[in-house]
Amino acid sequence: MPAPTSRPTRRAIRRRRAEGELPSRLRLPHLRHPAQVVVAAFAVAVSVGTLLLWLPVASEPEGSPTLLQALFTATSAVCVTGLAVVDTPTYWTGFGEAVILGLIQVGGFGIMTLASVLGLVLARRLGLRARLNAAAETKSIDVGDIRRVVVGVATISLRFEAAVALVLTLRFALGYDQDLPEALWNGVFHAVSAFNNAGFALYTDSLIPFATDPWICLPINAAVIAGGLGFPVLMQLRRDLRVPRKWVMNTRLVLLGTGVLLVVGTVFLTAAEWSNPATLGPLSVAGKLLAGFTTAVMTRTAGFNVVDVGAMEPASWLATDVLMFIGGGPAGTAGGIKVTTFFVLVFIVLTEIRGEGAVNVLGKRLPRSVQRQAITVVLLSVMAVGLPVLALLATTPFTLDRVLFEVVSAFATVGLSTGITADLPTFGQLLLVALMFIGRLGPITLASALALRQRTQAYELPKERPVIG
Repeated sequence: MPAPTSRPTRRAIRRRRAEGELPSRLRLPHLRHPAQVVVAAFAVAVSVGTLLLWLPVASEPEGSPTLLQALFTATSAVCVTGLAVVDTPTYWTGFGEAVILGLIQVGGFGIMTLASVLGLVLARRLGLRARLNAAAETKSIDVGDIRRVVVGVATISLRFEAAVALVLTLRFALGYDQDLPEALWNGVFHAVSAFNNAGFALYTDSLIPFATDPWICLPINAAVIAGGLGFPVLMQLRRDLRVPRKWVMNTRLVLLGTGVLLVVGTVFLTAAEWSNPATLGPLSVAGKLLAGFTTAVMTRTAGFNVVDVGAMEPASWLATDVLMFIGGGPAGTAGGIKVTTFFVLVFIVLTEIRGEGAVNVLGKRLPRSVQRQAITVVLLSVMAVGLPVLALLATTPFTLDRVLFEVVSAFATVGLSTGITADLPTFGQLLLVALMFIGRLGPITLASALALRQRTQAYELPKERPVIG
């Protein structure tokens, strides 16, 4: 006779449900997909940030800021964009700046990633639901390895920010005669803003006063590039830096694409602005090269500027639009359609031109599902940019080049502006708020949804092809 099995106690059932081993009794259908949980978490963060910035203590002028000003700034900070409708250093108090800094850190680090880290610290474990949510945000394929991923993200972020903050603090204190508390605050704020590709600065004219100072520009550039590579790349470089043969396709593609775009962007923008008296013209040759390189780096969704963007040549605006739209690496603090998406399309086009059957990327064959995802992301992104451009052209007096620049900057979460953000009507600013939110979370949600919605069909329809071109 088999031994009777003991029934689990209610406490054991509750514990297993909390850890994700058993399904919760109460289900919320609209938050069932992990990507939807990520969107909801970011929306809550924006709401909390808006309420904090709406407090009278957050702003310098008498009375509290308008709800639109608080909402725009909170969204820009959480979505690590950097666009602003008020002057950050003069409008916000120390409390307001601290709130902005906290929102930048939370938004760049990732809401669900931060929640996972806190769960590990407090409970030393992660339930299945928490692992799925964090995986959706960090683009992790192996859900079982998400603990190592979130710890790695936390470690990399804090180390980069601390190193850059130390260099900037010393430079502000020794080179600009700032007292230690002021230098430390400036160093920490700009380091966090740079690594998270946010672009918020504590100077009215951003980094223009430091355009020729390599001790300010180069550490910030390094933080921007590192954050823009994406956490998967940074984690593999930390582990296999001296063994390139172990690098996966994502790492190789991001490093190759980042290098190519930085070189092309630096050469083009420096040449286009070389003689412009309102930008690079008055600088020395070394200053022009440093400022040109920094400008190219910031188009990767960072948002700092070392020249007057509103005075740049139209050709520079268009080139910046393209660079902003491409953005940085996936699963990092950068925005845009991502370097990997752009270069996958490049390889698809090259394959079609050569008449080859399979798309090969860096010695590996690319799955057809990835090709479809890349094309879908690009087309939806073009639509997300095109429709707001038409809407703003119809409702504002600004020209196409300025409107396109502003819309791409918002969607790609860059933060560069030709100077029309604060002059947009309420409808236009709300449109940019929506674009920043979509730009920060749209690619995450779309990629996760596409990856999890694949299904096997039991049949195939007959083939027929239309005329293309």
